[in-house]
Amino acid sequence: MLALGLMMLFPSLYAQDKMPMPKPKSGPIEKAICILYPTQGSDASGTIMFTKTAVGIKVTADFQGLPIGKHGFHIHEFGDCSSPDGMSAGGHFNPDGNQHGAPTDMMRHEGDMGNIETDNEGKAHVEYVDKMLSFEGPHSILGRSVILHKGEDDFKTQPTGNSGARIACGVIGTSK
Repeated sequence: MLALGLMMLFPSLYAQDKMPMPKPKSGPIEKAICILYPTQGSDASGTIMFTKTAVGIKVTADFQGLPIGKHGFHIHEFGDCSSPDGMSAGGHFNPDGNQHGAPTDMMRHEGDMGNIETDNEGKAHVEYVDKMLSFEGPHSILGRSVILHKGEDDFKTQPTGNSGARIACGVIGTSK
């Protein structure tokens, strides 16, 4: 009702021809970003940049508000962080049906990104190049989510690495 009233008072603000939608970038995607927000009861957050290189996707991540220790982080199958516990993101992104593993394993979920380790202030930084990640085709990470977990990924327990509750979630989108 309020929106209808505002439309009637300020029609120029709502006119489609006055506010055209931006056109999607043409050409190959070179960068993506994921902003992680805390799940219910958590203070964890972060930013992950994904940058295309000649040998894979460079992952550069900064996290804060974490309990001290190691924390697993993974790309999950759905770009949906709507549930308070992050479970709406689904399971690990695994288009080839592989076993869970470390990011250095030849056979692993595409979404297995390993662990980050916090400093005494609850912050963490990580940079590495992942040869399995892609911005294109059925293996594209675009529109999927990243989940940061409360505990350490053991790289063995199937299918999740036993890394515990989901403490932050964000959706991967294209970037400038």
